[in-house]
Amino acid sequence: MSIIKLLFIDTVLDVLYFPLWWYSKGTVLALKWVFREIADTQNSLGIHIWIKNIFTPMYGQYDAMGRIISFFMRFFQIIIRSVAFLGLGAFYIILFFIYLILPIAVFYGIVVHLPAIFK
Repeated sequence: MSIIKLLFIDTVLDVLYFPLWWYSKGTVLALKWVFREIADTQNSLGIHIWIKNIFTPMYGQYDAMGRIISFFMRFFQIIIRSVAFLGLGAFYIILFFIYLILPIAVFYGIVVHLPAIFK
């Protein structure tokens, strides 16, 4: 009997502690994850490397046409990769806000549909 009582008390305390954890330590962990993912996206796209080498001719072609083609190729790569970075960054930020809103939405859904359960 005492084990069942302890399990019940532990479950009730976990349910009551959940919102506190979700909006304190859980939010900090989620925010760290978002920053880490954005940094990983920046590193994987390598925009800073493309910018650093924008005036370096590709494939060692130092003639005028090689320089022009290399410049425009890198220029368009920088634009496309920057748009991809902004899109993915916005995606991760939206995920973070969904993380913040999700418990409130679930609680609201339970409260709204609770009368239908007891009909």
